[in-house]
Amino acid sequence: MERLIEGHKHFLSAVFPTRKHQFKLLAERQAPAYLFITCSDSRIVPDLILGTGPGDLFITRNAGNVVPVGSNDVDGVTATIEYAIEVLKVKHAILCGHSDCGALKAALDRKGLEKLPKARRWLSHVEGAFTHRQPPNPADGEHAELASLIRGNVVAQLQNLRAQPSVARAVMEGRLQVHGWYYDILTGRIECWDEQQRTFAVLAV
Repeated sequence: MERLIEGHKHFLSAVFPTRKHQFKLLAERQAPAYLFITCSDSRIVPDLILGTGPGDLFITRNAGNVVPVGSNDVDGVTATIEYAIEVLKVKHAILCGHSDCGALKAALDRKGLEKLPKARRWLSHVEGAFTHRQPPNPADGEHAELASLIRGNVVAQLQNLRAQPSVARAVMEGRLQVHGWYYDILTGRIECWDEQQRTFAVLAV
């Protein structure tokens, strides 16, 4: 805890004073342009990866960057999506998976889940990844099989995202764009799903 407390002290003394005006505005309202749906993995730090800051991203996270379907509308992810689209009026919805994802590892090999009954049930939400598994990329080396499945999960969850009523309506009205990303932890690069070409392409070089 000492590390976190020291970090907060630094924020209060060195960061907050220089951005006081910005935080004053944020205290009164938020107007993010982006909904960012990603994994709970601690290695994924959206503001660091994208150069964003407070108020830029409206983020929802869960194991496997899942957008649940068929859950009787009782889940925080789809509620967050609905709020982002209908209330905050975000312009972009980004579904971002990542390399070495533990949820997809578990989907490939379910050993060791005996003591994780809720996690085991949650994995039903990533079954679509197997249907949309991508061709292995030689650049992924020994992790090519897992990476192809993780990319497949991005495509599957992107379909689930587009199927959300609020998202489908906003896309049809031309006020929302939807994106599917794969972030590689080792290289720091992001790949974007190209719906027309049905493949992933590097977002920036």
